[in-house]
Amino acid sequence: MPFTTAIRSTLQSQSPAFGFWLTLNSAGAAKTLLRSTSNNKSGGFSWVLIDAEHGLITDRDYYELNNAVASEGASPIIRVPWAEEWMIKRALDAGAHGVMTPMCHSEEDAAKIVKFSKYPPRGTRGYGPMFAPHAIPGVVPGEHHDAQADDSLIVVVQIESRAGVENVEKIAAVDGLDVLFIGPFDLAKQMGVARGGEEHEAAIQRVLKAARSAGKKAAIFCTDGNDARARIQQGFDMVSIITDVGVLAEGMNRQLAVAAGNAEGDQKRDGYY
Repeated sequence: MPFTTAIRSTLQSQSPAFGFWLTLNSAGAAKTLLRSTSNNKSGGFSWVLIDAEHGLITDRDYYELNNAVASEGASPIIRVPWAEEWMIKRALDAGAHGVMTPMCHSEEDAAKIVKFSKYPPRGTRGYGPMFAPHAIPGVVPGEHHDAQADDSLIVVVQIESRAGVENVEKIAAVDGLDVLFIGPFDLAKQMGVARGGEEHEAAIQRVLKAARSAGKKAAIFCTDGNDARARIQQGFDMVSIITDVGVLAEGMNRQLAVAAGNAEGDQKRDGYY
């Protein structure tokens, strides 16, 4: 029986899986954001995307960030810079509950990514998970982890190119793949269309339909809570609601505007943090 992770439990429950993008290599920031929303009536976050593709994060940061996120009851998912075997192995060996790879263009790409994420005989993942169980609550090193890792850790591929969309039905059919994740910004740029335009939205809906038809989960990067809510209503299972730097910039600008008399303040804060 697969061991339990926050993201797998949420996806199995049919509830929306809310997450956010972590681009700064700060365990303190990750824990602060997660702790601050832990009692939110909306249920908090079930996953955090640790962005080693575009963020200020390298594999030297993986272990600390994975453990920081997991300690707050969420699942760390690492987006590796590219779909290379050694990169996927490093992420999983550091305790990620799943990996995300950018630019999946074909079923061959997807099959390769799954193979790199699974131990033999299902895949080719090298063995050496000395530290991986540290970030998985209730799992100890050894047989418990080794026997269940393949079925417990999730594999996420990003559909963010014209080729990916054109091949999405075949990609979605690949065994061992859990989530199709749309990167809407790259998708628009790679397709040469306007983000939010008719052709862009049609591509997004095609990916959503392909994922659901194949029994896989559909996910998408969202710019804010309004965007995320709209995507959930469309049927997406997993949405990011904002980035860490987005929260910082938005909060600072709002409070500066209030202090300068250019905006009305929200409820008065009476604390240090």
